[in-house]
Amino acid sequence: MSRLESFIRRMTAQRIVLDAVCAEVTDMQGPILELGLGNGRTYDHLRERLPGRRIIAFDRALAAHPSSVPPESDLVIGEIRETAARFAGIRAALVHADIGTGIEELDLKTQQWLPGLAVSLLQSGGIAVSGLPLDHAGLQPLPLCDGVPAGRYFIYRKAV
Repeated sequence: MSRLESFIRRMTAQRIVLDAVCAEVTDMQGPILELGLGNGRTYDHLRERLPGRRIIAFDRALAAHPSSVPPESDLVIGEIRETAARFAGIRAALVHADIGTGIEELDLKTQQWLPGLAVSLLQSGGIAVSGLPLDHAGLQPLPLCDGVPAGRYFIYRKAV
């Protein structure tokens, strides 16, 4: 499969999953955390699906399209592992992490710290969505949505 085709499949899976979990967290209190703002497409989608919700975005550097830049108070720039850790206990309803690189060695390093970070950010019953698997005793895997191939995207609920 070409990298373009793989990207399209990943973005399609991401949209399907985010639409489903946004419906689930609509009535749940707590902020939404976007780990990896990138060019802001997902942030913009979350903002549209969850109007009026506080969405805090984290990234190493600001590279988002100007129309998809969060307010200064909800934009955290720096190493995500360090900056997001300062928000431990925030009791997020949803943590979305699309910070995989597609480079196995780098992604394996991220998978060492990302699951614990997600647990520290979520409220009990909160949802984590990730492009990388999050192996942690505090996260219960949830079934994927129809149309999302296994291993393409991952959904978890923080244990109550």
